[in-house]
Amino acid sequence: MNQRRDRPQFDRRMLEALVCPLTQATLVYDAAAQELVCQPAKLAYPIRAGIPILVPSEARDLEAE
Repeated sequence: MNQRRDRPQFDRRMLEALVCPLTQATLVYDAAAQELVCQPAKLAYPIRAGIPILVPSEARDLEAE
């Protein structure tokens, strides 16, 4: 069984309403990483079980890489 296929999918229509909680900038969906990326804040917010986790302390710092 393929775990990726069994995982709930993120509804891309939600991108119209979601913004970065720190900068209010639009977010870019990275399907491969299952993250919502905020370029101005240099953060990638995880998507778990199809639900975006827009908590800055849960986000991955893109500058740390």
